[in-house]
Amino acid sequence: MTQITTALIQELRTKTGAGMMKCKEALVECKGDMEAAVDWLRKKGLSAAAKKAGRVAAEGLISVITDGDVGVMVEVNSETDFVARNDKFQAYVENVGTIAKNHEAGLSSLVEDQYGQGTGRTVGEELANLIALIGENMALRRMTRLTAKSGVVASYIHNAATAKTGKLGVLVVLESEGDKTKLESLGRQIAMHIAAANPQSVTTDDLDPKLLERERVVLSEQAKASGKPENVIEKMVEGRLRKFYEESVLVEQTFVIDGETRIKDVLKNAEKEVGAPVKISSFVRYGLGEGVEKKEDDFANEVANLAR
Repeated sequence: MTQITTALIQELRTKTGAGMMKCKEALVECKGDMEAAVDWLRKKGLSAAAKKAGRVAAEGLISVITDGDVGVMVEVNSETDFVARNDKFQAYVENVGTIAKNHEAGLSSLVEDQYGQGTGRTVGEELANLIALIGENMALRRMTRLTAKSGVVASYIHNAATAKTGKLGVLVVLESEGDKTKLESLGRQIAMHIAAANPQSVTTDDLDPKLLERERVVLSEQAKASGKPENVIEKMVEGRLRKFYEESVLVEQTFVIDGETRIKDVLKNAEKEVGAPVKISSFVRYGLGEGVEKKEDDFANEVANLAR
């Protein structure tokens, strides 16, 4: 009998989309035989997703849920935007976001959590069931949960499909002892700014050192091409780095809502109304399907495939 390892269970899960416990059960029943285990799951109705698992899923929806000092975002992908408009898919994405709000262990643990609503299935198993029902590959891609120590987690959803789902989502943590209602209003405006400006970090100190060094090298090479003296080149690089900070660092960016005030000054100006100092401690921005390599078919092939 083949040893039932975690890697073997994960392989079966990848092939079928079934839950970890069901994959383990299938492998035990089939004495470690992978193909037999796939068939075992298919007979149980848990592997209808297997044929679709290789297809690219880069559409879908992002669930954005906030509740005072807690906020969570979950991205669930589908193959087509048509599925993102399906009521069952939307309900699944929204419900998974609600489950994730109280789930601190991360995505790998979330898929094993109970989906609820009387299904008797886990979050992962319910997704496999949805794949079988709708007929497209889907993937529970990523999850982020943020908390505020003494403030609020505010949010913004762009291209909303429902009140809690959309194509682009932002969470931002504002730390302050001030008025929570006014903090949430300020936080939503800053979340809208983040959606539009796509900053890379909250402050200059938070920037990825590798990103900063790469930018410095590029700017240095550009400045050297001018043929100016070394001391002038150094000043040119520093000036261009300041411009880079203004484009990439949240507190250095110009507020998109008024087009003139830097975010750090927006926070400072809000202190009087909020009743206490305000600090942005973190944020996260999800753009649907970003980083997923989409398959590109040329138009002629697409028409030919439709004709067949």
